[in-house]
Amino acid sequence: MLRFFLHYGIHFILPIIIGLVFFKDHRLKIILILLAGIFLDLDHLLADPIFDPGRCSINFHPLHTYWAIAGYFLLLFFTKTRVFGIAFLIHILADTVDCYLM
Repeated sequence: MLRFFLHYGIHFILPIIIGLVFFKDHRLKIILILLAGIFLDLDHLLADPIFDPGRCSINFHPLHTYWAIAGYFLLLFFTKTRVFGIAFLIHILADTVDCYLM
């Protein structure tokens, strides 16, 4: 149960907190972008089975590889892509926590 709450809490609650605390000017827009980071899971559609509760997605799915994660860090260095980098890294953080709790 802890694994479930931490995983989905990071996916859905952490983006809202970050948007409210750090992006006061465009709060709603930023929160929606941060929540859209969940779409990173579309690469799960390429796996068989699509959902496996015992599988760690880090370095298994294409958008969860170490190369992709490095790209998400690079997004942080550019003003126009920074929020997207944060959204993707929040997603990766949630999946990493999930992997450690397996």
